[in-house]
Amino acid sequence: MMKSICLAGLLAAAAALSASPRPREKARRPNVVILFTDDQGTLDANCFGSNDLRTPNIDRLAKTGVRFTAAYAHTVCCPSRAALLTGRHPQRSGVNSWMQGDLKGSDGLNMALGEITLAETLKAAGYRTALFGKWHLGAHRDHGPMKQGFDEFFGIRDGFIDNYNHYFLHGGKGYHDLYEGTKEVTRKGDYFPEMVVDRSLEFIEKNRDRPFFLYLAFNIPHYPEQALKEHSSLYEKLPMPRRSYAAIVTTTDHYIGKVLDRLDKLGLRKDTIVIFQSDNGHSTERYAIRGDDHTSGYPKGHRYGANGGGGNTGKWIGNKGTFLEGGIRTPAIISYPARVPQGEARDQVITVMDWYPTVLELCGIERPKPALDGHSVLPILRDAKTASKHGVLYFQWQRRWAVRQGEWKLIGTRGRDGKDKLSLHKLTGQKPERTNHLQDQAAAAIVERLHALYKAWKERVTPASK
Repeated sequence: MMKSICLAGLLAAAAALSASPRPREKARRPNVVILFTDDQGTLDANCFGSNDLRTPNIDRLAKTGVRFTAAYAHTVCCPSRAALLTGRHPQRSGVNSWMQGDLKGSDGLNMALGEITLAETLKAAGYRTALFGKWHLGAHRDHGPMKQGFDEFFGIRDGFIDNYNHYFLHGGKGYHDLYEGTKEVTRKGDYFPEMVVDRSLEFIEKNRDRPFFLYLAFNIPHYPEQALKEHSSLYEKLPMPRRSYAAIVTTTDHYIGKVLDRLDKLGLRKDTIVIFQSDNGHSTERYAIRGDDHTSGYPKGHRYGANGGGGNTGKWIGNKGTFLEGGIRTPAIISYPARVPQGEARDQVITVMDWYPTVLELCGIERPKPALDGHSVLPILRDAKTASKHGVLYFQWQRRWAVRQGEWKLIGTRGRDGKDKLSLHKLTGQKPERTNHLQDQAAAAIVERLHALYKAWKERVTPASK
């Protein structure tokens, strides 16, 4: 009898314990997805004003997030990608010229391994990390994505490839560039954007029950403009080069949609930070295979460039490779339904470096050391009247540089004699930047101030050994 009473008492106590409130479980950190497109121009999505383009998925992101009208990346691929992943000016990591492209080629420039990438910071906080697509920060096997925080990498280590045979096409011979980590992969005939998106969807499925960071670094709409056939047929009435460019933009949008659809299907969309931006403005480059016996199999004279342009910059001028607005101002959106306003726009200046600290703040993760050059955009998201923290913008690529403060932008090119050839541009008015104001009466003081800002900045961001 006594044993029965004791047993009953123990069972009652156990039931009471199980019924009592448990300590609140720590909330799962949000997933992070960065959709980084390649050579997508300043206004090249329907939601940014290009009404001749069909971009329903980028538009969907804008409806569920905040669209930025004054977002800056860089003038070409390498520095933009360094700035995105490090949250710092690319000069700090040694990215001020073209990086080594061929893993099997001669040693060249590679992003400094000492840089702490966003992938490294998120991985240390328990995230599973992956980069599918384009690296372009140095192809050396002792460098690269899996040396700087990414658990998985599949894609190209250099800047671009033919989407079907996966050969880099520049130069006299070119080379094959498709890798799983540092292992070369041969999949001739498979469409590269499809391959990297398929890998992205697999990664999302596999990690649906844990926080993950997916960096989907598209190689499109960058040339060669090999759009899906169903998208080319949409633009048959548009003139060239807009026709070809519009089709590859819609193909890019199509694959963005696949990622968003999978997040929706798995119930992950609300708690996933999705960031969309382009790495620089639209390309106007024209290229053709130079020599005979190119490793890609294409004959001499085969054209693969951007057909001379096709992007939309609106009132702005410039394109990829310039420091005019059309070269460095790009479309950008952040969508995170759980915490970010929806269907709104912000006109404050932000940069590609800002995504690093923004993600860390949203995820509740401390910033790494050394200090970041980017600033969290959350204050701007919370209050549309909050001023940008970027009072001055700085850019440099090889011998060319630019500094912007307020309505003025000074662009310089360092000559062989060590002197800078300058031009001064105004960003206000109906035709911004079209006039070089260097000879204006009041220009001398403006030039002196901006030039001094640039020199001081260059001193700060250039490694002592350089």
